[in-house]
Amino acid sequence: MTSFGRVLTALVTPFKEDGSVNYSMAEKLAVHLVEYGTDAIVVCGTTGESPTLSWDEEYQLFQVIQKAIAGKAKIIAGTGSNSTEEAIAATRKASKLQLDGSLQVVPYYNKPPQTGLYKHFRAIAESCPDLPMMLYNIPGRTGQNLLPETVARLAEVANIVAIKEASGSLDQVSQVRQLTAPEFSIYSGDDSLTLPMLAVGAYGVVSVASHLVGQHLQQMIQFFEQGQVKVATQIHLQLFPLFKALFVTANPIPVKAALRLQGWEVGSTRLPLEDSSTDLDQILETVMADLGLLKAG
Repeated sequence: MTSFGRVLTALVTPFKEDGSVNYSMAEKLAVHLVEYGTDAIVVCGTTGESPTLSWDEEYQLFQVIQKAIAGKAKIIAGTGSNSTEEAIAATRKASKLQLDGSLQVVPYYNKPPQTGLYKHFRAIAESCPDLPMMLYNIPGRTGQNLLPETVARLAEVANIVAIKEASGSLDQVSQVRQLTAPEFSIYSGDDSLTLPMLAVGAYGVVSVASHLVGQHLQQMIQFFEQGQVKVATQIHLQLFPLFKALFVTANPIPVKAALRLQGWEVGSTRLPLEDSSTDLDQILETVMADLGLLKAG
């Protein structure tokens, strides 16, 4: 079984005031996350604002993060695209860095049929047979749902080892678990559904909240695995207001605001995303203060 770990952080991409990528801040944040509960860093996913990053910026981020945390945590490169050829080219380039895996999102906007999705992911996997791949199903953003039957077919490809499941459907997660071998890892793509998904066979989470509470998430998963479900549930319920606050508007607007409240100079988001509002900042400040996530004063 290829394990990326239990808590994977979908890293934000810090920007400078002029809108350029702040690579040194990305490096510092990645190191901090690994010290506080993160098993693997997902670079250039949705939370990393991949739609507005150039391929050159993404490739440089892969290199910077690799240099920062190599040997301490795993690195998964977001190299997906709605163009199969483009995804293959980006994945091949990333694979030469000897990273630990790639994240491949369901092609967005063009809404391919299930057979097209199967051929798309299989072609990428076969282009880099030594690089483990995680599928990424998030129909709310892509406009197309990767069905459990298609996931099951893809799970038979040797280096397709996991899925980040963000359909929001526990029935779908249950079907994927039923149709795939135990070695195929299912990760929650929603922080608030991590605990429920563990109950139907998920292995971990690709998290946004782990920027702030990585150790808490590790504890929740470990308590669940040890059979201490009531304790795991207490942690889940304690963190639930934070999970919801981080998604009151489009990710990663809230998590970047939350990190700024902690003093991290991650900058704003790139257009067409916009900066957080005063109302959002107040919501986050209240929730984070309740959890002891803000420095005194």
